[in-house]
Amino acid sequence: MSAWLGVVSAEHVRYAVSKGIAQVGHGKRGGLARMRAGDTFVYYSSVERLGDREPLRQFTALGVLPDEEIWQADEGTFHPFRRRVEYAAATPVPLEAVKDRLRLTASPNWGYQLRRGLVPLELEDVEVLRAAMGLRS
Repeated sequence: MSAWLGVVSAEHVRYAVSKGIAQVGHGKRGGLARMRAGDTFVYYSSVERLGDREPLRQFTALGVLPDEEIWQADEGTFHPFRRRVEYAAATPVPLEAVKDRLRLTASPNWGYQLRRGLVPLELEDVEVLRAAMGLRS
């Protein structure tokens, strides 16, 4: 089992949670193909809406991938790839509340890796986030 951190605006996270889906990398397939059934998926939102200048910096959702299926949605001119996620009823957590306990944020330039949109997440970090978001292991 692995864990993944997707970086998406909070507005897009709410949409994903409402539909029970994961979408990363502006709808590209590659990142989703790295994930496996049973993996944990966490969303981090640096902003509320794409293009916002005011930072949000929250972990906004947490779930588990129930299967291996990847499909391509049809939204008119946009055809993003997606996967199903079973999201838990998690409370968003500000980065500052957990930053000192995460391996993800241990290096000085840790935020640079978030530009990739999807990064592996240590299982120890998942447990820290799960507890902070009010979820049981």
